[in-house]
Amino acid sequence: MPERRGNPGRRETQAAVTELLAPLSADPDTARAADEIHLRLQELGAADRHLLAAVAQVPLADETAARALGRHLVGKGTSTSAVAVGLGLLARLGEPEDVPRLEVLGLLHGFARPVVETLDALDRPSAALVWLGQYAEGRELRQLVDALAARDDRSARARLLAIPLDPRTVGPSASRRIAEAVRLADILRKDPVAPAVLAQAGRLLFRMTSQQDYQAEILAYPEAVLAYEALVTRASQLPPSLPHYATLLSLALDLSSGPSVLLDWRPGQREGLLDTLESVLTSSDWSAVLAAEPPADPAECHRARWLQRTARQPFARRPAAARLQIEATVRDPTDPATVETRLLLDGRPLVPEAFGLGPANSPEELLHTGRLRATAEPREVQLAEAYCTEGCCGALYVTICREGEHVVWRDWRRPAVPPSRRPLPELPVYRFDAAAYDAEIARAENDHSWAWPARNTARLISAGLRKRPSLLTQWDARRGWIGTDFTDPDVTVLSFTYWPGLAAGQRDEDGPWLQFLWRLPDNGSPPEDQAAAALHRLATADPKTYAEVRGGSPAYAEALGFPWPEHRSR
Repeated sequence: MPERRGNPGRRETQAAVTELLAPLSADPDTARAADEIHLRLQELGAADRHLLAAVAQVPLADETAARALGRHLVGKGTSTSAVAVGLGLLARLGEPEDVPRLEVLGLLHGFARPVVETLDALDRPSAALVWLGQYAEGRELRQLVDALAARDDRSARARLLAIPLDPRTVGPSASRRIAEAVRLADILRKDPVAPAVLAQAGRLLFRMTSQQDYQAEILAYPEAVLAYEALVTRASQLPPSLPHYATLLSLALDLSSGPSVLLDWRPGQREGLLDTLESVLTSSDWSAVLAAEPPADPAECHRARWLQRTARQPFARRPAAARLQIEATVRDPTDPATVETRLLLDGRPLVPEAFGLGPANSPEELLHTGRLRATAEPREVQLAEAYCTEGCCGALYVTICREGEHVVWRDWRRPAVPPSRRPLPELPVYRFDAAAYDAEIARAENDHSWAWPARNTARLISAGLRKRPSLLTQWDARRGWIGTDFTDPDVTVLSFTYWPGLAAGQRDEDGPWLQFLWRLPDNGSPPEDQAAAALHRLATADPKTYAEVRGGSPAYAEALGFPWPEHRSR
């Protein structure tokens, strides 16, 4: 038996697969070519995911013979690597008759992901069904999968409406696959369309625009433009309500400055959809939703106030010639909290186009700290971090400097793009008129209309501590994160780390330390007053006496004389 080479990387796999497959894919004796591929793949020992990517790059001289070889390997392959090569060939050359066999193969353990990649090129609804069959969780989603698998369209439509699109259970990827599996764009283009279907479709599109994932799924949804067009055209058929207003406004926000800007729009098409949404949301019936008394439920009350703050943002007309536009944007509070600084270069959102692994950093990181200001001294700035953290998948950096009458963005840094993701555009040197650049930065830094009271309180506390860091260091404390609570946005949170000896400059690097959180619920007074009171308390009373221990270790807490919280011990 041939010896395996080990586990070659992508480049070695690409070279070996090209050398192997280019001649064999044209061999009219399909069975003989398949046997040779089995032997050579066993010797190579490459990872299946690398094989799939490699096959996509192999030049094929005889497509008919290569298609027959792909079908033979998928149907009679005796190793996962041989099947992977077959899948790669069918992803390029497969035909509708191959779909049923691939659907069955996708049911087998370990084959769902490569089968989905292949079916994505052949039949998106079938690919989505295989994906959902493997990854869908929850009773409602499983029932939808069963109805789709049984080709029961009536039941599938009913199951679609029954799915609670809670972002904690149905993420962006699942939302896209649901839309593809049910052929959402086709549903929306047929008359009549029930209001409940329109509302559910809007929620699916909104979930796809989230960047709390490894890509903006709306950009991977081939029928996004058709779905948007069909939905927005019928937006006035939705009954005016707070949830429906939130859905339409969320779609407008993304159409104005989010990832959806990057879709393949006809000239003026996206702008026309925004005009339609503006016309609907400013009509008397929908305006009454904004004017209504806030709901008693705290979450819905926060959502209603978000609507009032954000209602005009996606419809504000900005100069078309502006090279740089900055928008602090808050998503619907029912979605996992995302507050980002959207950066539009020549009208195109930079972060989803040039990075795509997570949202842009928050206004607190980019605007309130002055990091985007340009000086003669070049400064590298992190614009975005991967959804999973920089240490895992990287971040997007740019160097900003002032050169005479221009501000320059150059020396970009970002992680390499995996072969499975769409290629990213090259990032050129951007030059801005310095006066226009400074004016846009100043405008964005001083625009706090997007923020709610607790967030403004956090901003003012943070600004106060930047001016007077001794308010914390006098208590052997080093400032940490300052913002609003993830589960209760009406609570301002200040974190700090207690390092004994810090105030005297004698901190023991290896000694015990503790992290504290100080929570300040919004008491209804102006943020300026709440921030001033918080800073005064920090100046006059040790915050370790009223904040809660949240990090470190039980041993450190015992050594420093603080109780370790019970919930951290469970």
